Amino acid sequence: MAKALTNTEFNFKNQKSVYHGKVRDVYNIGDDKLVMVATDRISAFDVVLPKGIPFKGQMLNQIAAKFLDATTDICPNWKLATPDPMVTVGVMCEGFPVEMIVRGYLCGSAWRAYKSGVREICGVKLPEGMRENQRFPEPIITPTTKAEIGEHDADISKEEILAQGLATPEEYALLEQYTLALFKRGSEIAAERGLILVDTKYEFGKHNGTIYLMDEIHTPDSSRYFYAEGYEEKFEKGEPQKQLSKEFVREWLMDNGFQGKEGQQVPEMTDEIVESISNRYIELYENITGEKFEKNECEDIHSRIEKNISDYLG
Repeated sequence: MAKALTNTEFNFKNQKSVYHGKVRDVYNIGDDKLVMVATDRISAFDVVLPKGIPFKGQMLNQIAAKFLDATTDICPNWKLATPDPMVTVGVMCEGFPVEMIVRGYLCGSAWRAYKSGVREICGVKLPEGMRENQRFPEPIITPTTKAEIGEHDADISKEEILAQGLATPEEYALLEQYTLALFKRGSEIAAERGLILVDTKYEFGKHNGTIYLMDEIHTPDSSRYFYAEGYEEKFEKGEPQKQLSKEFVREWLMDNGFQGKEGQQVPEMTDEIVESISNRYIELYENITGEKFEKNECEDIHSRIEKNISDYLG
């Protein structure tokens, strides 16, 4: 089986610090640039799973790069270059401590809450009588706080964001404007590929006083897609939608008794399971981009990345 990159420990020229996130390692270069390495780690229910998924980092990094390039007319973003298939280098931003989640359809955690009787999420009132996977009249924004490792993201309303001073009213208005415009563009690109962009999340920060889009966008780790073909028929029959997201990983975990709760054990990740997840990510990549995925196979991924980043920074 192909190798997976699950951790990095680089020391670049002018490196100030490194932050190891759930699935990405972020290097601060001179308080000016960030080097983001998309590792092959995989997380679900805010838990990093014990095995990496070969090529996952490459796929997510390349999808994000394509969508960042395709949305520069909507808002400025942090990307400067992709010196390696698993790496994006960008300008350093001071991030807002919230994630802007936008939903076009009622599914996932929102559906689970709705099914239990909840009719308001993040201050947004939901209509009565909705069904799973039903389209909202208009996309809704349901922000969450940004959790530390090991903690769960928490829903937060626009009113709470403003009351806590996490953004000014002017900043938040722009975050909402960018979020809806990016979601519209993502939905249009998805439609060209026979897909429906169901929900996604965006992260923003400030650089020299200007709001920038940060991080990855429209990847299957940060987004959920349905296949457009068969959507209406499945919805009418109340059948599960065929979807492109890592929800299949969550479903596998739930089927095996794991939801990230205390005392629960992650089920064994056999080579067959790992390979099936990798193949599913390749399917996601090819459907989302409309391009064949070219595996960047390498005996020593760590050294390759180190060289490519050093050459770029040098």
